[in-house]
Amino acid sequence: MTEVRLTSGSHEILLPTEPDDALRALVDALATPVEHRRDAVSAVVARWPTFLDAWASLAALARDDVEAYAAARVGYHRGLDRLRQNGWRGTAFVPGRHEPNRGFLRSLTALVVAAEAIGERDEAERCRLFVRQLDPAWPLPA
Repeated sequence: MTEVRLTSGSHEILLPTEPDDALRALVDALATPVEHRRDAVSAVVARWPTFLDAWASLAALARDDVEAYAAARVGYHRGLDRLRQNGWRGTAFVPGRHEPNRGFLRSLTALVVAAEAIGERDEAERCRLFVRQLDPAWPLPA
């Protein structure tokens, strides 16, 4: 496998904070009873489709591996769009210590897990490497 290296030194992308009403809606959705939680988070995603942490949360609440993969993949692609809109050109770090970046990193991490679960090992490895390039300190599953 070819390793892609970031060449930007200490340049970082810091995504903007989500709107307060979106953040509150996700907190409320995650606090609903477990039997309604997935639907509540799905409603947040439907209202704020670019809210990366909501996509990552939906992936975590998926009913099966394929659904988790789909939600994680959407969160990942929405995240790439958001990163590019904020100046990322493939050569900057996306540190998880900055709260708004965590939705993207969580989506990408969920994609690692879901890709492994459905047998997409090459994709899982590419995503694992990508996480390490974006934030070497971000926790990844073994």
